[in-house]
Parts: sequence; structure tokens; C-alpha cells
Amino acid sequence: MNISEQIRALCIRVNISMAELARRVGTTPQNLNGKMKRGSFTITDLEEIAKAAGGSFERKFILENGEKI
Repeated sequence: MNISEQIRALCIRVNISMAELARRVGTTPQNLNGKMKRGSFTITDLEEIAKAAGGSFERKFILENGEKI
């Protein structure tokens, strides 16, 4: 599942439209749609999206031995 699919699933899970998500993060639906098509989100974008949906975004590397960085 790519990041755009994950964002769509997030919206379904918290019962908001993509347009509402765009409004909550302070952008236009057109701009958000463009980013969704390109999959061009920064870490800051993803943190803002998570916050707008009432959650948080975690990023980490997980090594084969289970160590998280």
C-alpha cells in the first residue's frame, strides 16, 4: 500500500472526505489531489495530515533483527 492509499484509508477510517482533510491541513482539494497523484508528501505533510485526522505519524527504520531506528 503506497502513501496515497494509506491516506485514503485514513480518511475512510476517521470518516472525513479528502476535501475536509485538505481544509483541515490548510490547502485546497486540488493541491491535495495533486500530491495524492504524485505521492509527493514530505514528513511534515504526513505529520499534519495525521494531526488533522486526530492521530500522529511515526517514522522509523526497522532492521532485520527488529531494532528500530
